[in-house]
Amino acid sequence: MKKWLCAAGLGLALAASASVQAADKIAVVNVASIFQQLPQRETVAKQLENEFKGRASELQKMESDLQTKMQKLQRDGSTMKASDRSKSENDLMAQREQFSNKAQAFEQDNRRRQMEERNKILSRIQDAIKSVASKDGYDIVIDANAVAYVGNAKDITADVLKQVK
Repeated sequence: MKKWLCAAGLGLALAASASVQAADKIAVVNVASIFQQLPQRETVAKQLENEFKGRASELQKMESDLQTKMQKLQRDGSTMKASDRSKSENDLMAQREQFSNKAQAFEQDNRRRQMEERNKILSRIQDAIKSVASKDGYDIVIDANAVAYVGNAKDITADVLKQVK
């Protein structure tokens, strides 16, 4: 009898918990869509392009110079003295390594800055989601890209987009 009473109590507790969970207001938001529609995204992209323009042009100049020297060595290498050709090859290898190191540092810095700016924008979107959710009384907000199917949930993407702009 005790086991039956415990099982009945546990069943009631689970049923009560399920009904409480069903009472939660759920909304859906498409964060990727908001991110793509923000005008700040284009402004940040232009800002980053200007920030890295000098280094990019320096790398292009280095690459062009390196290609010119490689073509000259290929063209004139067979008529050069062995010592001169060896010196030119060593210089080219050193210049190629320097170019490679600078290009890699450029890519890392560029990627890091893009992530910083992207995270700033996503933080603003997250704040707007919290604001809209608390104003409209939503208990749970789920990213639309993380859900396979949504039945009764309200899509608050447009409201969040207005808030962020």
